[in-house]
Amino acid sequence: MNGLQDASVGNRVAEVCRKTKETSISVRLNIDGSGKYGVSTPIGFLNHMLEAFSKHGLFDLELDATGDLEVDQHHLVEDCGIVLGQAFREALGDKRGINRAGYFVFPMDESLAIVAVDISGRPFLQFDAKFRRRECGALDTDVLEDFFQGFASSLGANIAISIPAGRSDHHKIEALFKAFAKAMKMACSKEARAMGSLPSTKGMV
Repeated sequence: MNGLQDASVGNRVAEVCRKTKETSISVRLNIDGSGKYGVSTPIGFLNHMLEAFSKHGLFDLELDATGDLEVDQHHLVEDCGIVLGQAFREALGDKRGINRAGYFVFPMDESLAIVAVDISGRPFLQFDAKFRRRECGALDTDVLEDFFQGFASSLGANIAISIPAGRSDHHKIEALFKAFAKAMKMACSKEARAMGSLPSTKGMV
């Protein structure tokens, strides 16, 4: 990892490593960053999407991942989602003062992506997205849903994804990751009027 600096505001930082017989993944996340990134996986298009997520969410992100691509991309892509979600969960701590929910509608040329997030502690994924090709760049589009399922389960978030328009799979997926970044930025941001209280009438999230 390249040693991204912690932001002076917030200090919501986490480092997570996960090593199995199938993958080896390390993540360092600063939620209160400025969009600096250092991403390295064997899948170029996945790198591009995670970099876009970092930049548009203003998250400082370092992610290094290797895996058994000779078998399939599923293990690597899903585990990246799992570890990234775990990093957000650890960096958010007790979640006091956060908005908790966020959403964004992101257009990219002819494509449109809609993402809504609720960091509720109750994981669920709605994934309404279809792609014309099985591969975009070197990324297997079939495993994108597994990435977001892993993220939602690991963070404990309800995530709703819809791509209602688009011709280019590249544009649709890029719009998706940018909308995801903006929705997560909104959900993780702190609300001054909340005065550090938990964002739930239950008294826990």
